[in-house]
Formats: sequence, structure tokens, C-alpha cells
Amino acid sequence: MDAKTRPDKLREASNPLFNNRKLKLGTFCSNLSGGCAISSVEGTLEANWPSTLALARMGDEMEFEALVPVGRWKGFGGVTNFNGAGFESFSWASAIGASTRYSGIFATSHVPTIHPVMAAKQGTTIDHVTGGRFNLNVVTGWFKPEIEMFGEEQLEHDTRYDRAIEWLEVIKLLWTREEEFDYEGKFYKIKKGWLQPKPLQKPYPVVMNAGGSEKGRHYAAKYCDVAFIVLQSHNFDDVRAHVDRYRKFAREEYGREIQVWTNAYVVQGDTDADAKKFFDYYVHEKGDWVAVDNLTRTLGINAQTMPPEVALALKAHFIAGWAGYPIIGTKEKVVDELATLSRAGFDGVILSWAKFVDQMREFQEVTYPLVVQAGLR
Repeated sequence: MDAKTRPDKLREASNPLFNNRKLKLGTFCSNLSGGCAISSVEGTLEANWPSTLALARMGDEMEFEALVPVGRWKGFGGVTNFNGAGFESFSWASAIGASTRYSGIFATSHVPTIHPVMAAKQGTTIDHVTGGRFNLNVVTGWFKPEIEMFGEEQLEHDTRYDRAIEWLEVIKLLWTREEEFDYEGKFYKIKKGWLQPKPLQKPYPVVMNAGGSEKGRHYAAKYCDVAFIVLQSHNFDDVRAHVDRYRKFAREEYGREIQVWTNAYVVQGDTDADAKKFFDYYVHEKGDWVAVDNLTRTLGINAQTMPPEVALALKAHFIAGWAGYPIIGTKEKVVDELATLSRAGFDGVILSWAKFVDQMREFQEVTYPLVVQAGLR
């Protein structure tokens, strides 16, 4: 970091991810058809501008810290072709950023789909549009049909992370170096790299990665500011231990303090029974089981090796909200579960609803005041 950088130019001054709220909140996958619900139930998110803008503005009004889109180029088939229609995340982030005042705006980028020079320039543009609220979510590229659309070879898992290291190194150099530079890597060769203007945030915008594998954990802990984790268990002690291990790993391996976030889906009802009834309806009656079969198979999950009841529960979990942490019950139960995630050590949680627009509006009007009252915000 430049020693002459003024405190008001540091990213802590403009990026809400660095505020002191007990639990930060956000939205997940609000740029794609279906959002996070793999269901044909009436009211799921449509891929149109008024809907995605409405979600962003609701989040902004509640001062959500993170609006996180998903990078998607193909759907998963079935009757819904889940996530097949949607908005490209950098251009989405720029437009959403210009339409909001507070929330941190993410772009989610698959490494093979965009050259780092272009990604650095686009990210810088969004950072200026938003007054220093841009964040980059790095994805190495796991959905083979998408990668092949770009004429790219689907690399082996660890090699994809090796490429992501170079990709992010080039971006950070462009964001920080005033003079031209050359970069000679295995995947990228940059001659006289240069970028102006620089991002408003210093030293550079926040970087996030969902590193779950051993290689991914090293990547997130060493190169990123936020680690996004998918929970394998919902037992409180297991969750707390998972978060603690990640923080300890980053601290002991790389001497770094990172934020840890996860995702959750909210199913709210007047009673716990009402909430469970709606969950069963949109998941078990209206769930797109063909799409979820395609999705889990693409992720490398072999349901054939599991007991039938375990495979069913796993797929239902994906249908309900991209396998996030389940928050099902009354408005009071929703607040209690968010408090539980805070006690487990999470810095933040990105949320989704099956009927994204209508049910997020209900959350804003009915539940969010209780979240504030509980001291989580």
C-alpha cells in the first residue's frame, strides 16, 4: 500500500463489508431466473430488470452489506432450466451500483471466461460508479458446458486454482502498479501491463472465493479477503468448529485475518407448521428434480452411492436454496437462526427466498425490524 494513501481512500472508508455490525447481510443469486430455488412454484424470480432492481433496492434500504450475483452462462435443464436466463454479473453490478447508495456490489467472475486485464478494468469502472463499493467474487469455473462455450479446456481442479492465482495476481498488479509491468506466467503473459484510473478503494477492492477443497482453502486464505463456505452440517458445534478452523488456518498459515460468510434460504410462515408446509410444497411438489439431478451430477455428487433417503434430502436441500443453511419458521425463528449463525462466528450471511421479490419484501417489512431489535444490526 502507498504510504501516502489517505485514510479516507482506504476501502474501510467506503466499503460496507468493513462496518462494525454484528451480522452482515446480503442477497444471493438475484440476477438469475429462479434465484436460488430450483422450483416451478409461482413467484420465483424472473430474469427481468424490474425484479432484480427491486431486490437490490430492498437490500440497499436495509443497508445490506453484500449483493452477490452468480456467474452463469447455461441453465441446468428440467422444466425450469434453472438459472438459464439471467444477467452478466459485471454489467449487472455496474447498473445495480448506480441504482444504490450503500450496499457492497459484487461481480462473480469465472476465471476462464474473461481476461484479467478486462476484469481489472471492469472492476475499476464499477468501483468508480459505486463510490468505492465494488467487490470481486472469484470462481475457477466448475460447470464444464459453460467453459466449453468459451472454447476453453476444462482443467483439472487444482490446475484451475493455479490459473486463478495468476489471474488474480495480474488483476492486483493492474490495480496497484503505477508504472508499466511485464508478467510471465504459465497461463498469462502480460507485456507492459497498465491501468488507469486505479480503483477508488486502496489497496484494492475486496476479493471473495468459495474455497472448500484443500487447494481452495489455501487460495481463499492467502489471496482473498472473504472466504465463502458451504456448510456440510447444520449442528451448531460443527458449524462453529468449521468457521473457527478456517480463521485459524488463514491466521497460522498466512498471518491473515479474513471474513467468513455463508448462504441461507429463508422460509417464513405465520407458524412453524405454515413455513414447513410451504417448504414441502415448493420443494417436494414443485421442485425441478431433473434440474437438480443435472446440477448435483455436474458438481460431482454421486447420489447413487448414498442411501436413498440421504440423496433425497441432499437434493431437496439444493432445491430449497442452493444448499444453503435452512431458516424455516416464524419471523421470531428467522431472527433466532440468524443470531445462531452470528454466534457460530460468521461475519455475514447472504440470503434468498423461493418467491424472491414478495418474500424479501415481507422480510423487510415484518422481520427486519426484529433483526435490528435483536442487536444483530
